Amino acid sequence: MSGRRVLVTGASRGIGRAVATAFAERGDRVAIHHRGSPARLDELPGEGHTSVQADLSDPEEVRRAVGEAAGALGGLDVLVNNAGVFLHHPITDLTYEEWQEAWRETLDLNLVAAANAIWCALPHLGEGGRIVNVSSRGAYRGEPDSPAYGASKAGLNALTQSLAVALAPRGIAVTAVAPGFVETDMATDYLKPPRGDEIRAQSPFGRVARPDEIAAAVLYLASPEAEWASGTIIDLNGASYLR
Repeated sequence: MSGRRVLVTGASRGIGRAVATAFAERGDRVAIHHRGSPARLDELPGEGHTSVQADLSDPEEVRRAVGEAAGALGGLDVLVNNAGVFLHHPITDLTYEEWQEAWRETLDLNLVAAANAIWCALPHLGEGGRIVNVSSRGAYRGEPDSPAYGASKAGLNALTQSLAVALAPRGIAVTAVAPGFVETDMATDYLKPPRGDEIRAQSPFGRVARPDEIAAAVLYLASPEAEWASGTIIDLNGASYLR
């Protein structure tokens, strides 16, 4: 796996940052995508890393960012679609206009941007290429206060499995991870007491995931040994939701 070229979207913090760091620790060269946060390349182990800035809800920005990453790294071997948004939008609390906007913003970034990134990355991915999508437990159990999020991740799972079949003849494996709550900036407000205590109690381990635990699963799915896992969606929720 050493020396591969990896693009991680949404990699300035949280799960994406942990994933980028894990690849870098193994000698891979990483392109960190961010929307506007500092890339902090100097904090990654190794050398040869790069950063790309883009609003992935814009299809042309996706094309540019993937092209820049591939150009800087000399190609791509792995794409990790991690960028996403989680909006609080209960159907009973919004105007129709607010409801429409929440769905548009969520689907554009969580689902359509991932599909576009895959399309743009495909010319750079050769045999042995890997695509790993970051989905969510919410795709299965539902998200009553953030229904567009749950729907977008369910769509991402379907996209993962559809492209696993479509790209297998090219030697490219497509997989996903589906975490529950993870200790990230995005989840900070949710994990404060007393709600945080209730969330941690959902798992029999009495805690939520660490970003490095999600990164470890991504590393496996992106490894050369994981070709036969193509189409797999790995649940990473500490037995808080079983299916």
